[in-house]
Amino acid sequence: MENSYILETHNLRKSFGGLVAVADVSLRVKPRTLHSIIGPNGAGKTTFFNLLSGNLQPTSGRVIFKGLDITGIPAYRTAHLGIGRSFQITNVFPNLTVEENVRLAAQSLGHDNFKFWSHYLHYSHYQERAREILEQVGLADQARLPASLLPHGGKRKLELGILLAADPELMLLDEPTAGMAREEIPRLMEVIQQIRQQGDKTIMLVEHKMDLVMNVSDWITVMHQGRVLAEGAPAEIAANEVVQAAYLGDLYGDLSEGMA
Repeated sequence: MENSYILETHNLRKSFGGLVAVADVSLRVKPRTLHSIIGPNGAGKTTFFNLLSGNLQPTSGRVIFKGLDITGIPAYRTAHLGIGRSFQITNVFPNLTVEENVRLAAQSLGHDNFKFWSHYLHYSHYQERAREILEQVGLADQARLPASLLPHGGKRKLELGILLAADPELMLLDEPTAGMAREEIPRLMEVIQQIRQQGDKTIMLVEHKMDLVMNVSDWITVMHQGRVLAEGAPAEIAANEVVQAAYLGDLYGDLSEGMA
């Protein structure tokens, strides 16, 4: 059916010399779902995200977004097409305020993206958008603070806000809870759930915390040594004997624990 998938990859491959980081990965992502990619360190998850977003060029294979072949298109162009990407390491402007970080992100994909030195009141619609987003991610009270003063969890929320400011259709979240204190994680995941429930965005998530993955995902792809090991709904992945054999005693232990 036409447009039944928002994203498809066909035999996507990335080699670094003799090392094959992503080995002929083919998958499909349904629109308005949360699709998680799991696997141990070195499984190729982040490299795969870099291929989707245009941060890396594939060795071979294709990436199809909304029916358009975007293989090899650089990241700045995929952003304009509606793909947003977060990274494992926080990526904010530390000397700007929290609100300015989000406002500039909104402005960057508008028609005023190079008019950084004009008075901010000329762009009140971006300012209003920034305030709405900060309310959504729980940073409204810190809007006037320099971003450098936010705790690590606050910076992760800010990065999510910056991503939302561009209003992408497809959000690639690479370990959004990395480095966060345990007590900070539920609020961030609540925000991600709220975004999902709005029904206008597709989320792809790389995450090591299996309880989170099992509780929030519609579909899970398991990667191992650069390849797709298994795919399915959370209950199917938890019960999959091949996945269990690959991970028992490894990074994740018994995947069924995530279903508790």
